[in-house]
Amino acid sequence: MKRFRAPRIFCGMGKNVAEVSDGEFQKAVLESPHPVLVDFTATWCPPCKAIKPSLEELAAQYQGRASIVAVDVDASQATAQQYGIRAMPTLLVFKGGKVVNQLVGAAPKARLEALITGAL
Repeated sequence: MKRFRAPRIFCGMGKNVAEVSDGEFQKAVLESPHPVLVDFTATWCPPCKAIKPSLEELAAQYQGRASIVAVDVDASQATAQQYGIRAMPTLLVFKGGKVVNQLVGAAPKARLEALITGAL
């Protein structure tokens, strides 16, 4: 008997959090004029899904002052390897092209917001 296996579908972030690939990372994150919180995520990661609504809200709240982007570690392996990503979610905050803060694991919205405000 064949087992049914649901297709893997990437549940994109949303309208406020842009998905960034290996090829877009340099321009979208490293060359950004303002701080960028990068969510290294995966489609199969339940904690990643749990923080998505908070990230969407924060992206809207800080629009124009900071950005939030998502990097799918399965689709953008080079970037994930470059930054030593071993657990999801891993959140790195970039300012001036350099990592200035990080958080590994799911966290409440207030902790995620503190990452952003610390870089402003």
